[in-house]
Order: sequence, then C-alpha cells, then structure tokens
Amino acid sequence: MGTRARTDMAAPSQPPQATYDAIVIGAGIQGSFTAYHLAQRHRDTLLLEQFILPHSRGSSHGQSRITRSAYPQVPYARMMPDSFRLWKQLEDEAGISLYRQTGLVVLGPVGDPELESCHQSLGNNHVLDAVELAQHFPGLRLHAGEVALWDSTGGVLFADRALRAVQDAFRRHGGTLQDGEQVLHIEPGAMLTITTTAGVYRAPRLIITAGAWTSALLAPLGLCLPLQPLRIDVCYWKEKEPGSTSRASPCFMAMGLSQAPHGIYGLPALEYPGLVKVCYHHGSPTDPNERDRAPLGTPRPDVTLLSSFIRSYLPLLEPWPAVVETCLYTNTPDGDFILDRHPKYSNIIIGAGFSGSWGHPAPPSAQIWPVPPNLFLLPTGHGFKLAPVVGKLLCELSLGEEPSHSTAPFAISRFPGVLRAAL
Repeated sequence: MGTRARTDMAAPSQPPQATYDAIVIGAGIQGSFTAYHLAQRHRDTLLLEQFILPHSRGSSHGQSRITRSAYPQVPYARMMPDSFRLWKQLEDEAGISLYRQTGLVVLGPVGDPELESCHQSLGNNHVLDAVELAQHFPGLRLHAGEVALWDSTGGVLFADRALRAVQDAFRRHGGTLQDGEQVLHIEPGAMLTITTTAGVYRAPRLIITAGAWTSALLAPLGLCLPLQPLRIDVCYWKEKEPGSTSRASPCFMAMGLSQAPHGIYGLPALEYPGLVKVCYHHGSPTDPNERDRAPLGTPRPDVTLLSSFIRSYLPLLEPWPAVVETCLYTNTPDGDFILDRHPKYSNIIIGAGFSGSWGHPAPPSAQIWPVPPNLFLLPTGHGFKLAPVVGKLLCELSLGEEPSHSTAPFAISRFPGVLRAAL
C-alpha cells in the first residue's frame, strides 16, 4: 500500500504506466472528495480529469452553491450534519473561508408535502409570518395560501474555491491529479487497467465519478444506468435600484408552485455585483459534448418561466436576465444518488446522479424509465453540498468498509434491467 511501480525503463514512444492503490475518474467535487478521503487514509491515489483544470464543462464550476439543513428526504437530512462538519474540517485545513451563512427561506403552498417534510427536518427552526419574512428577506413577496420556512443554517458554498481547496488538500496528502487526460478503456479484473490518452494505469479499485460522461464509461462494462444529462440555464438578474438587494440577503428555494413544478432557487449577488442568481431546477436533455453548441435563437422556455416568477415574487429585480450561462445536470428518474458497486465487477464503484430528479413524469410515450407517481421534486441540484459525505461513502465502499451512512437508498438494484452484456 502506498508503493507505486512505474515502468521508468519504457521506450519514449510508449505511454507512461503506473500502479496505484486506487484510481478515481472525474475530478469534479464528488471525485475530488473521494480521492481526498482515500489519500487521507494513505492510499496512493490517482485522480483523472479529461479536461484541463479549471474548466466549466461539467457540474462543479461557478462561484456559488446553496447549502442547507432543510431536506424533505430523511437520508439527506441525516447526512447534512456530517457534511457541515467535513466542510469545516476542509476550511480549517485549507486556511480559507469556503462558506457564508446567509440563512435560507423555503417557500411554497400551505400543506405542500415537501414543505412539511422540510419543516420536520429543521427541528427548532420555524415558519415565518409576513412580518418576519419582511425582516429576513424584504425583496421576497409571498402570495395568498403560501408559507415560508426559515433555515438559519442555510448559506452559500464558494464552489470554485471549494473545488480548488479539496484538490490542493488531496495533493498535500500525496495524491496525484492528472488533468487533460481522457479515459479510453477500462479493463476489468482483480487488477484493473485504465488506458487514457496519455498513459496506462493499474489499480485494484476504481471509482467512477464522471458526471454526465458516466454512461459512456459504463456502457462498455455492460451497465446502462438511467442517467439523463440536462443543459441548465443559469440566470442572473439585475437590481432595479442598485443596492436594493444586499450581499447578506438569504438564499431561497420555492417548491410546490404550479407554475414552476421543478422548483426555483436563488442566491444573493456574488458572481456579478448587483446581479442576483435565480434559476429553474430543470433544463433540456443534452449530449454533454454538445452542451455549448445550441443554435442561436433556440427557445428558452425556462427563462420565460423565471421572468414570470421574478415579476411575481421578486419585484426589486428586473424581469429579464442580464446574464445567462449554462451548466450540466445529471439526473436519475427518482432524484436520488447512485452510490454502489458495479453489479458484476465489485471493485468498480460508481457515484452518479447528483443533480436531483428528472422532474414530473413525461408523457408515457416519452418515458424511458418508470418515474414514481408520488415523486417529490427537490429544487437545486443537491450533490455539491453533500460532496464531503459522498466522497467518504465512495471511499468506504471502495475499501470494503461499512459505510458511515446507509447506502441502501442509492443502490443500482432499484433500476431493474440495467446490467447487459459487456461490449
């Protein structure tokens, strides 16, 4: 363990080769935390990234993500205290701030089941009346029949800074990060062989956290997971009066609204001065390699929906976005993560589906995978905030240890028929 064998005598024309204790494919926030936990445990670990870092091709870029305790699903609510603790641990190790506590307003119709579940997860935190909401978030307007919750633990994670911090910590623990190196082939076996555009590597354990590219890596291994990449519009909205929304304003989530069935979320101005980030938790199916090639004039119904929401709920903002960027989501039909071993190759661990659910069921003719009729819809992709715990669980699975949280809700077996003959 921790001893690397390199073929230093190889001819110059041959790709470099090395043997590691573990290899992680995908250096987004999930893969980076997985590699970090492995290196902390003195496993000689290689972290591979197909793009040159930093990049904006995946799901871990940008300056901000919401974190919170409010969760309608019990498994995630139980993980959040551990996640807060591990973020603080990384902050202390890196010596920089990775999180700003702003509080979080969760709004929706009275009696909405998701909202009620969030209320239960918050414990002593409480429902806001109109006066209290005006104190916490004067720019947010409630309507008749709606209610707001206050999550005092909510806030903003500094995403780009956090990703750099965990990658730097991984290196300090002896890990090897190689970017601009695409995986071409995975050869299963007790000692796996990974061939990339720059070398050949071997390890007894492999963890795949490749986001929207996960399916392409798994198909030759006979596994077809129901992962749907989506192209998301990330919108920033200008204040009507400069300074009318403070950087100290809370984050918010809107759930259960009939006009926005997939949920809307917002964060205070951070990326661009005076521009508030408000996004719809849904998008258009896409090929991750073609995400930025949408033709000019492509309809953006999600932006139209958000404009209507801004007019109705955030009257201090201009109702048309000043900046529109794109991001990738990778979703599962039920909105839950996949954290499991390959059904046939137990030393291949898979972490995927960190952006939430596909949303309301499509018409039956358009459905590829069955979607539960009572599916709860969770605004904002919830993977980033939980990445410290996800990385820990994937590390534990790869080492054959008992997971520190139950991974039963995240098993591949909940999707029947995904194992096929290897190509």
